[in-house]
Amino acid sequence: MRAFVTGGTGFLGANLIEQLLADGWQVIAMHRHGSDTKRLQQQGVELVEASLADVDSLRNAMPENLDAVFHLAANTNLWRGGNAQQWRDNVEGSANIARVAREKNAGRLIATSSIAVYGYQSGRIDERSPKLADDPRHGYLYTKKRAEEAVRAEIERGLDAVFLNPCAIVGKYDTTSWAQTFFLMEKDQLPGVPPGKGSFCYAGSVARAHIDAFYKGRCGENYILAGRDASFLEFFGRIAALLGKPAPKRAMPAFVIHTLGWLSDLWSIASGREPLITPEKAAMVTRRVVASSDKAVRELGYQTDTDLDTMLRECYDWLVEQKLLKASA
Repeated sequence: MRAFVTGGTGFLGANLIEQLLADGWQVIAMHRHGSDTKRLQQQGVELVEASLADVDSLRNAMPENLDAVFHLAANTNLWRGGNAQQWRDNVEGSANIARVAREKNAGRLIATSSIAVYGYQSGRIDERSPKLADDPRHGYLYTKKRAEEAVRAEIERGLDAVFLNPCAIVGKYDTTSWAQTFFLMEKDQLPGVPPGKGSFCYAGSVARAHIDAFYKGRCGENYILAGRDASFLEFFGRIAALLGKPAPKRAMPAFVIHTLGWLSDLWSIASGREPLITPEKAAMVTRRVVASSDKAVRELGYQTDTDLDTMLRECYDWLVEQKLLKASA
């Protein structure tokens, strides 16, 4: 079996490629110029350099008649200063990879979308919930929904594709997501705990769901990948325990975080630099975004039995192993 993977140098991509190789797949990983491909080289993965923005480079990089294309690459920017590039990466890039996958007769495209396409809702989200990500001021949500629409346009032209919508992913190989919370808390630099709540999913299970979606998913369907629900106060408290730090006692009020976001946004207009907190980040961490994985469990065999402590311990142990964190006493 042959797989073409975008985003293979990233957090989820590393977990997916590890499992594909263990299953005996031949993996071709597409990467951008300048990406760190050391791990992939050590694994014996075939590397091809291309740009999602350049259809011809994708055509040159992608072989004919692949079994699967796993499109994981995404721009997760949460600052309006990066919105134009985010549109090119997420929307135009998804349109291009889907087009080339169809032209090259790939067996199936597995598109990594996000729970973000459903926007902010008061209740528990499932696949029947409306997709409310229609405010262009929230670039990540807005572009992820339109990335799905771009792939659906190719489904209408004959592409076989499935969509996976992970929630907040936790696990090893993370240096840019929740790992940043570990780094801030280790240095006692965390400005505060947001009052939101989320569904946290295990990276290993999310990666396995991608492979299972190739075999079992239904064309055109969304599959939400959730896991364990927790408030950020609880989540950050568990990180503090791993680091040997005092657990935070209370969450900051939402209005304080929103105010900081807007003030920082004004500063960024003058400086041209991305601030630590933005209105987009403030919106994301002050909401309750919880979801159901029942459909993925039923149709894909998605596993949700990994508890939050196990997810965070794996993330922590890997960061210590990589000497990115000091082991707590």
